[in-house]
Amino acid sequence: MNICVFTGSSIGADPAYRAAAEALGREMAARGIGLVYGGASVGLMGAVADAALAAGGAVTGILPQAIADREIAHPGLTQLEIVPSMHARKARMNELSQGFIALPGGIGTLEETFEVWTWAQLGIHTKALGLLNVAGFYDGLEVFLDHLVTQSFVRPVHRGMLLSTTDPAQLLDQIVQAESPLADKWIDS
Repeated sequence: MNICVFTGSSIGADPAYRAAAEALGREMAARGIGLVYGGASVGLMGAVADAALAAGGAVTGILPQAIADREIAHPGLTQLEIVPSMHARKARMNELSQGFIALPGGIGTLEETFEVWTWAQLGIHTKALGLLNVAGFYDGLEVFLDHLVTQSFVRPVHRGMLLSTTDPAQLLDQIVQAESPLADKWIDS
């Protein structure tokens, strides 16, 4: 089994973010779960990969050529694939992964997370998706997502597809056991 982790190319302001990335990488390796991620050596991306590798895990990086040209590719991965674009990166991550986890990160992390969540909502895949809500990082987002439900822009079944917890081991348990529902996207007026 492989799980794709979306996270920042920055380390972030709170040391808890790095600690959680490292804990997740170690826990994945201990369970024999392969890590698929963005392929960089920097930020939380590098931290989760380094921890998984140090614990004997398999790590596959998917890096667009334009980013690889900036010399931030992780040099010690089990496998590194260079792809032509960000779109190709996300498609390849989806092909290789049976689930997705979002650690703290910025615009790219959010965009990747929301895209795979949209794919699940549309029935393109039935893979589980979760937020590792480190130090309350995603608290505000979760309140907003609940607001989308109360305003009838997101159905409760689709909101429920996005798992969330503060513990890496618990989130992995949820991802492995989850069955994403195939539910009609459209909301009746």
